[in-house]
Amino acid sequence: MAKDPRFDDGKDADAMRTIGEVAKALGIKQHVLRYWEQQFPMLSPLKRSGGRRYYRAEDIRVVDAIDRLVNREGYTLKGARVALQAAVATGSGISGVAAAEAAPAGMRAPANPEILPQLRAIRDRLAASLDG
Repeated sequence: MAKDPRFDDGKDADAMRTIGEVAKALGIKQHVLRYWEQQFPMLSPLKRSGGRRYYRAEDIRVVDAIDRLVNREGYTLKGARVALQAAVATGSGISGVAAAEAAPAGMRAPANPEILPQLRAIRDRLAASLDG
């Protein structure tokens, strides 16, 4: 694995990292990482005595893929899980998840980004009509 500039800690690129180190480097809270471990079977950091988690390079790639799918591409957790499982099953690799094809249409953000503001406006009008 090439050296990731987010991990400027002097460790080797393939070194195991604690959940705190991963959370800080990737900007993801520790409780979110622990929740993702429950939701994504392919994310399974090594657990040592006392329950301390150690993330391998592959675990960090999985976290990166989940973060990209959920927080940048608009996938639901279920959609991201389906996309990652499909990538593993086809052998295309976690980091090479093709977002547009990986999950069914109902599990990802609309292809037309201009529709989101329109959908939000409709939602707001509906909510206002229920309140009034």
